[in-house]
Amino acid sequence: MIKPDERQLLHKYLLLELAVKSLQVDYCKLEQFKMKTVFLPMMDSLLKDLRQEYFNLKRELAQKRIRVVGWQPVDEYFSDVQVATAGNDVVLRYANQALKSQVEKLLINHISVALE
Repeated sequence: MIKPDERQLLHKYLLLELAVKSLQVDYCKLEQFKMKTVFLPMMDSLLKDLRQEYFNLKRELAQKRIRVVGWQPVDEYFSDVQVATAGNDVVLRYANQALKSQVEKLLINHISVALE
């Protein structure tokens, strides 16, 4: 069973994983921009920060014997995340649109902090 504080860590870990994957896909498109010399260093810095935070959370979850086994799309609106814990496996259902909104918010916050 996952405790509430562990579930919060897991949720943030999932958001970071999705953010990194999304930015990696978008990175290829940035290379085609005329002003890529402006955007690529910003994207590199953002990706570096997110990856560092992602790996720190992954390490913290591993110490608690929690790991994400896989993502399984249920339909166009929901996805299940299978999580292995020390006790047993847990399946958590997430709304895809809610995850997308939360990832966007996470990225906006990271960019805002970096620009300050």
